[in-house]
Amino acid sequence: MTFKKIFLFLSVISFYGTYAQKDGYWDKERATTKEFLVSAGDRVAINTEDLPVGTTEIVYRITLLDKNQEMTSSLVSVLKAIPDPYGIGQGSAGAVFLMSKISGDDKCTYSIFTTNEDAKKYVAEGKTDVACFVQSEPVSKDAKRLSLDKSSCLKQNTTTIWFGFESKNWILSQKIVLEVVPWVDSKLNRGWNQDNKNEIISLCKTSTMAQKMANSDDFCVCILNKIIKQYRYSEFQKLLPIEKNKVYKDFGNACYNDADISKNVYNDLRAQIASLMKQQKYNEAIPKLNTIINDGKATALDYSSIGYCYILTKQYAKAIKALTEGQKLDDTELLVKLNLAHVYLLNDDYSTAKSIYKKYQNQNVTDSLSWTEKTKLDFAVFQKAGIQSKDYEKVLKLF
Repeated sequence: MTFKKIFLFLSVISFYGTYAQKDGYWDKERATTKEFLVSAGDRVAINTEDLPVGTTEIVYRITLLDKNQEMTSSLVSVLKAIPDPYGIGQGSAGAVFLMSKISGDDKCTYSIFTTNEDAKKYVAEGKTDVACFVQSEPVSKDAKRLSLDKSSCLKQNTTTIWFGFESKNWILSQKIVLEVVPWVDSKLNRGWNQDNKNEIISLCKTSTMAQKMANSDDFCVCILNKIIKQYRYSEFQKLLPIEKNKVYKDFGNACYNDADISKNVYNDLRAQIASLMKQQKYNEAIPKLNTIINDGKATALDYSSIGYCYILTKQYAKAIKALTEGQKLDDTELLVKLNLAHVYLLNDDYSTAKSIYKKYQNQNVTDSLSWTEKTKLDFAVFQKAGIQSKDYEKVLKLF
């Protein structure tokens, strides 16, 4: 029974260890390893090698050596046994694992700075008020992990950090080894940090396509994802303005035609159209309806709406053409047929209008609105808009 419990415990640890791993790598090529002397009671500042784009965490180790001591194993070799920073972040046990197996009798204090100017000021004056981390208790060795989300020493655009050391040996020089290894996030390594992404989103929001949408978030995120997949940020920045415009246009067209985004785009347009028609702004609704039609996304109801708008703006020939197209899409849509009857009536073709009015007079145009009632409502709207016909009463008497 005890063996089963132990096995289960180890299995759970293994499971969480596997699924907690981060998508990235220890960049051993750009690790910092510097061995240097600090004069008795003196201060020095040591900078790291350039941190790679996409660095989200660093692990550092500081070891003070006696005169003839040498490191038995480098920090890089130690980290080979750790797949990602998750294991190091589990408290003091992880830090102890990173510790050098040796150290001298000497001790030092150290601080970490984010600018060269602050590091120089520390060397000159010993002030640590602007340091992002201070180890004020003298140590002979130390190891820590700094992460983007938990330490002010590391930011998205950080390329270098500075370690300031102060010797606590007032007689002899100290030998110190500083090792720093960055963890690089595979996605961020392409250079697309939060600011760069927002730059693309902001430009997208001002595009002609985005302006057609009530909510262009999904559309702009789609373009961003395609750009990120195709280019590193540095590569994208090197494109000429005309090349960038083509990238936006090509990816915009691809995203505009994406099924889910397209559906949302046209539903947004229809909502805008319904609002404009309710406000009797038929001339503003027509271009938006034409956008849907020209893009090949129109339904019979869209044709019914534009036909209705053409009637209210007295463009009867255009109304007949649009409504005829709508009838071809769905011959059972009675709103299209009713608007056809209206436009024939107003275009002085009473006989054609009469046959349509009578044919469907006993049906509903929607689940709750009858053909007759809708006809009365439309005639009231036409008259209010100054569109008169001597045949309104004749049509109503047919019912």
